[in-house]
Amino acid sequence: MSLVSQPKPTFNWLPSSYLKTPKGYVLMVVLILSVIAGFGSNDFAGFKNVGIAVFTAVLLDVLFALRQNRKRIFPDGSVITGLIIGIILSPATPWYLTVVTSMFGIISKHLFKLKRKPIFNPAAFGLFAACFLSAGQSWWAALPELPGWCIVFLLVGGFMITKRINKFPLVFAFLGVYFLVVLFMGLFNVGDALDALRTPYVNSTLFLAFFMLTDPPTSPVTYKQQIIFGGLAALVALFIYVQFQWLGFLLLGLLAANVWFTINKSLK
Repeated sequence: MSLVSQPKPTFNWLPSSYLKTPKGYVLMVVLILSVIAGFGSNDFAGFKNVGIAVFTAVLLDVLFALRQNRKRIFPDGSVITGLIIGIILSPATPWYLTVVTSMFGIISKHLFKLKRKPIFNPAAFGLFAACFLSAGQSWWAALPELPGWCIVFLLVGGFMITKRINKFPLVFAFLGVYFLVVLFMGLFNVGDALDALRTPYVNSTLFLAFFMLTDPPTSPVTYKQQIIFGGLAALVALFIYVQFQWLGFLLLGLLAANVWFTINKSLK
């Protein structure tokens, strides 16, 4: 038996400089949007799901970290995953479905990896899987229940994050392709395409573009790849929307882009 004691994991919960990091920006902005949505609509039911989702995600992520004998445990990624899940799920979602959704997201983060990085955006994977369990999604923190001018808060917050992580080509490619294709289909009366330009679809589209597509571990760095990534996500999402009218179309577009990005990396 070795007489040298093994170092114990360090739980570093909130470094003083954390809010200056990309994850810190995301956490701060999403929390602000959640507060605006809750107080603006006088409906605080969604905060319960946020608490349940974050607690579940952090607990499961810490258990994975302990099992993997990590020396430093800082579950900031799981906090953001749980937060995004909580603010997308409908406030009426039963607590157990919120728990299961967070579990799906964190498990995907540790199960599907390439070069130690997750393949799928964890929140998107969890929410996509929960669609098959009839977990409702309202994207309430994207401010669909508030007056139209409140979308400014979403745009300002999204701009701050996108600038911080240098993902403007990705966001512009996604939104550009998405809205141009929708307008084109609307001119030729293809399905109910123009509904995608109305609330709450436009709110959820903007939220996905700024806060989920830009997730650094699961999205590309180079401008060329960002443009392909964003354009692909938009095209897949719209195809699913037009052909199947399925409410998880945005999530599936993001996950398809994640798969393309992973294949691209594996070929290098």
